[in-house]
Amino acid sequence: MARYVKDLVLNKPNDFVGFMMNDYLNKNQFSMSDWKGEPAYRAGDAMVEGYKYLKWSYINGVLHLEAWMKGSFGGEMGLDGFVGCLQKKPYRESLEALFVTLQQDINIPEGVDVAQMAPGSIAVQTVDNTGAAIQALIFGILAFVTGFISPIVCIIFGVLGFNRARMGSGSSKAGMAKVGKILCIVGMVITAVLWLLNIILVVLG
Repeated sequence: MARYVKDLVLNKPNDFVGFMMNDYLNKNQFSMSDWKGEPAYRAGDAMVEGYKYLKWSYINGVLHLEAWMKGSFGGEMGLDGFVGCLQKKPYRESLEALFVTLQQDINIPEGVDVAQMAPGSIAVQTVDNTGAAIQALIFGILAFVTGFISPIVCIIFGVLGFNRARMGSGSSKAGMAKVGKILCIVGMVITAVLWLLNIILVVLG
């Protein structure tokens, strides 16, 4: 499946775009990695969220961004389609939120480095992941509760919670995201244990 590709005309200072992109990458826990010999930023994990990849460049006022996920068999998986939608949807939503912040109106004096400016010296809206932290807590509670009831539903809530927890870990409500992540883990452990016990009882019975 093809990568998600976005070419966004911004015509904004390089410093501003670099600052906003680095802010997004840090808040979503991306780090420089490698994709089959190609440098790319990576976030996520192999077990629950899946690995997310991102590349970007900014030339002549145009942001070029490529995003994809690692597929089940090691290939590239785009951000559209039903397969892997639980992992792909929050990733795409976070990118769309990034594009909104990049297109905001700014008034930066020419030649000023945004990254070196004192906090609060200019009103720049950055990516806000507090909503993801709140969602992580909600999905964590649901995963914990459904862990005693339905393994499939618990896993769905657990995956959703994990995705949101990573996104929310860089927000002002990082503690809420952490609690949500823990609840997701506990819920999925509970449902796995109960599922195994059920199999054992059926075999022994």
